[in-house]
This record gives sequence, structure tokens and C-alpha cells, in this order.
Amino acid sequence: MAIMWNLWHGCKKVSEGCKFCYVYRQDAMFDKSGRDFYITNNFDLPIKKNKKGEFKVSSGEVVFTCLTSDFFLDLADDYRFKAWDIIRKRKDLSFVIITKRIDRFDYCKPDDWGDGWDNVYIGCTVENQKRAEMRLPIFLELPIKHKFIICEPLLEKLNLRDFLNDGIEEIIAGGESGVDVRVCDYDWIVDLREQCKEKNISFTFKQTGAYFRKNGKVYNIKRPYQHSQAVKAGLNFDGACSRMGDTGLDKKD
Repeated sequence: MAIMWNLWHGCKKVSEGCKFCYVYRQDAMFDKSGRDFYITNNFDLPIKKNKKGEFKVSSGEVVFTCLTSDFFLDLADDYRFKAWDIIRKRKDLSFVIITKRIDRFDYCKPDDWGDGWDNVYIGCTVENQKRAEMRLPIFLELPIKHKFIICEPLLEKLNLRDFLNDGIEEIIAGGESGVDVRVCDYDWIVDLREQCKEKNISFTFKQTGAYFRKNGKVYNIKRPYQHSQAVKAGLNFDGACSRMGDTGLDKKD
């Protein structure tokens, strides 16, 4: 079972994919602003212990890190070193970090990072060709042991062939959830899958999104079925590396 570890909450929109951010949407339901930044009560979750002195998060778990913000958000600069220390202490856990701020990685990495930590998986988000060409050249040059690309929300057809090499373990793609959001096209998903197959890189179709176009027709898919419909499409592909989807990432927002 995957664990959610949200150390801090609140974020600032930085690109086109942020327009209908689910954090802002969920906060609005409670008359809050998605921009409001604060440290959560779960900051030390991976090192919390029960009455027996055992870690509450069992060894071997996959920990999805900072999904209600961005791990490399500048507002968190004063707290991130403590987060790295927790990750360092729990080498028996796999930490999954997804970011739109890969350009800040070098500034934010710990001093003993070296060529990367075996238990840290970092996903770079690219929602359109513009962001792919801005972020992925930086991403490819960084010393990270486990790299994957998140194309979600997928806003247009992408050509990632120039960025797919042995350092990329998987591409995960999906549409946009919410109300009055943007359409995702079946052909864009299939094209990304074919690019992955050419390079023998794993591919996961995570979710259709609320509006999914196939053969020119747009379908309004209710939230409970967006993941299951993506699975039924049968587009997932196991490449040379094990799929991040097997950790449960294909079930997360």
C-alpha cells in the first residue's frame, strides 16, 4: 500500500498545467486558498513510531511525497533540509517526488546527494511541448537515480523522442480532472505510448480526465471511472525498467 506524505501544503501556479489545480479546487471547498502555505502535522510521518517503538510506516512502503504542494517550492526552502534528513534516515522506503520546478533541484538538493539516492524517484511534469523543451533538458542532466516523466494534465500532442534515453524509466500520462477542464485526446495518449515502445521505456495511461476525446467525439467521464477507463484502454506498456505504476502512482491525483 502506498503512503501519502504531505509535509507542507499550498503552492503557487507556475505554468499552463496549474490552471485548474486540484489543490486549489479542494481548498476552495473549505473557503481556503490553494496559495496558503503551511507546514502540516504529518511533517515527520515517516519517522513517527508507535507505542512499541516501531515505525508507523513499515519498511518497503512507497511514499508519495508532497502531493498537495511542490517539494521544491521556494516557500519551503527553510524546511526542506529537515525533509531530506527524514528521507535519509528511512533508506528502507521509496520516496516518489513529482515537480514542476526541476530547475530548482540543484539549489535544493542535500550536500551529500552525490549521484543520487537509491530510494528517491523524481518525476518531472510536462503538460505541453513548451514545458517539455524547457524542463526536460535540465532534468536529463541532473544526477538522479530514478527519473520518470509525468504528462498530466496532457494538454496537447507531445514529441518527447529527443528526451527519451536510458535515464528515463517511465512516462505516465493522463487527462485533467475537475469541472470545466480541458480535453485530453486518445490519439495523444497512443502517440506517447508508441514513443515509449520505440525506446523500450515503460508507459502508464493513468486517467482519462473529465473530458476525453476519441474519434472526434468528446466523452464526459465521471470522476470514479477516469482511472478504470484508462486501464480498460489497454495502453500500459512494460519497458526495460519496472513501471512506477506498479507502486500505485496510477491511482493518485
